[in-house]
Amino acid sequence: MTRTDVPSGDPGAPTGASGLRGLRELAARHALLPLRIFLGVTFVYAGLDKLTDSAFLSATGSGSIGELMHGVRDTSAIPAMVDLALKAPVGFAVALAIGEILVGLGVLAGLLTRIASVGGALISLSLWLTVSWAVTPYYYGNDLIYLMAWTPLILAGAPLWSLDELIGRGRRAAG
Repeated sequence: MTRTDVPSGDPGAPTGASGLRGLRELAARHALLPLRIFLGVTFVYAGLDKLTDSAFLSATGSGSIGELMHGVRDTSAIPAMVDLALKAPVGFAVALAIGEILVGLGVLAGLLTRIASVGGALISLSLWLTVSWAVTPYYYGNDLIYLMAWTPLILAGAPLWSLDELIGRGRRAAG
C-alpha cells in the first residue's frame, strides 16, 4: 500500500490517485472564487469610498477628482480622455463610482459575470491609461494588474456559487 492509499480515518475521504484527481478537480472548480470575491469587494469598496468622500466629489480642491485629473492630464496616454472627464469632473466621479459598485456587485453575485468583468476591465484600462500611465516601473501601477485580473473572469465567468449558474441550471431543466 502506497502512502497515498492510506485511509485518513474519514470514511468519505478520497484515497489514492483517484482521490488526488478529485481534489484537483475540486480546486479547479473553485479556483476563480477567491478572485471573484477580491475583485468584487474591492470594486464595491472603491465605489462607496468615492461616493462618501466629499473632498473627492469636488471639481477643485485638495483630494478632489478635478485636482487628480489636472495632475495626470499631461502624463496620461490619452489626454483627450482626461479632458473629457474635466468637462464634468463630479459627474465623471459619480459615474465611475456607480460603475465600480455595479461591477463589484455583479461579480460578487455572479450575475452576468462576464459582462460585469468586461466593465471592470474597461474601468481598469481607462484608469491605467490615464491615472497610472506614468507610474515607473509600470508594474508599480495597480490599475494594470486589475486589468489583467479581470481576464480569467471574462473568459470563464462564474460557474460556481453564482446567479449565472442558477439561471443556467434552470434553463437546462426547462429545455
